[in-house]
Amino acid sequence: MSANGKPVTQLYYARQGVITDAMRRVAEREGLEPDVVRQEVARGRLVIPANVNHLAMRLDPIGIGLAASIKINANIGNSAVSSDIEQELEKLRLAVRFGADAAMDLSTGGDIDAIRAAIISDSTVPIGTVPIYEAVTLIDRVEDLTADDLLAMIEHQAQQGVDFMTIHAGVLLEHMPLASKRVIGIVSRGGSILAQWMLYHHKQNPLYERFDDICDIFRRYDVTFSLGDGLRPGCLADASDEAQFAELRTLGELTHRARASDCQVIVEGPGHVPLDQIEMNVKLQQEVCDEAPFYVLGPLVTDIAPGYDHITSAIGATVAGYAGASFLCYVTPKEHLGLPDLDDVREGVIAYKIAAHAADVARKHPGARARDDELSRARYDFDWEKQFALSLDPETARRMHDESLAPDIFKQAEFCSMCGPKFCAMQISRHLGEETARQVQAEQEKLAKKHAE
Repeated sequence: MSANGKPVTQLYYARQGVITDAMRRVAEREGLEPDVVRQEVARGRLVIPANVNHLAMRLDPIGIGLAASIKINANIGNSAVSSDIEQELEKLRLAVRFGADAAMDLSTGGDIDAIRAAIISDSTVPIGTVPIYEAVTLIDRVEDLTADDLLAMIEHQAQQGVDFMTIHAGVLLEHMPLASKRVIGIVSRGGSILAQWMLYHHKQNPLYERFDDICDIFRRYDVTFSLGDGLRPGCLADASDEAQFAELRTLGELTHRARASDCQVIVEGPGHVPLDQIEMNVKLQQEVCDEAPFYVLGPLVTDIAPGYDHITSAIGATVAGYAGASFLCYVTPKEHLGLPDLDDVREGVIAYKIAAHAADVARKHPGARARDDELSRARYDFDWEKQFALSLDPETARRMHDESLAPDIFKQAEFCSMCGPKFCAMQISRHLGEETARQVQAEQEKLAKKHAE
């Protein structure tokens, strides 16, 4: 709460009928009326992850929800064996340059606190974290973790300006027997840590038991809940199983509890899911969680493509976005293999910009196809510079075009190296169009002359 004791969350203000500066900015970016944004926030269908302390820095608010364009998140952060602050800042800047709408700092080693502070200070996009990661680094054994440790870390990160946090409060002790039936068990880092703690102590998830206290912290800083799917499926064989849906029902309960405390909520989703099950998963989440924005990792639609999982997951992300997911967490080529470098970040962001845009076009989001149509016209006009400027990755598009033509040709060529000057279908079509126009003009003149006689 603020100094005068009132909540400061966007949800609180929206319910009071107040249009905040953040809501106006989201409306401007989305081409919506400000009161439409307010109504969607009040309903819980749209969130504006904007910690009051980050708003006081460089944050440019975004809206995540069904009324908005689909957003993408880029995961960054170091590991215990690799990376540093400057490299993570470079990843952040690269991700934002190529279109990431948000980023999560998932650092698990090194000076995590300093890395996060630097990222928040540098970032114009919302920043998310998983606070249990850092909490675990401060103790010798997972079993030594306490609820107070977790809440202290959550509050510390909220004070720093984190805009949304993954809170794995839906993984319950009674879900453990269900997860034990799986092919590869629990693949969520946060979920596995809490499972280890619960089974050792034979006690309930402390994040679930202290959920109201977490709401109090979030309400003071306007941190958005990203209700974590600690039991998300990590392979196709485990998709849509009892464990996943048991947790989802708990996340539905927690969604209502968080909103009752004026806290904004998004809900995380799978994972690895066969293509034919994705729509069902999205529709079920929207029903169980009262249309809270759905934040999906992929889903990956096959398990057999290590090194190419930015592609396997972008396929699933497109289907999920079309079905109603509002927030897509990118997957890079290094998924399952190692810590992403700058090239991996760029490829992951581009893959997910494609997925989000394709889903926006399919959902007929206002104005979504305008850029496609403009690029198509530039292509037909052989306006290469405009094509490059309108593409998601202008540098790559330019390089691929220029590298196969002589320098004195590629700037003005009305063809590419695939078809050459004699076999370009669009060049032929243009000539056919010009000839047809001449014939029509001649016929009209002939008719006009005959009519005059």
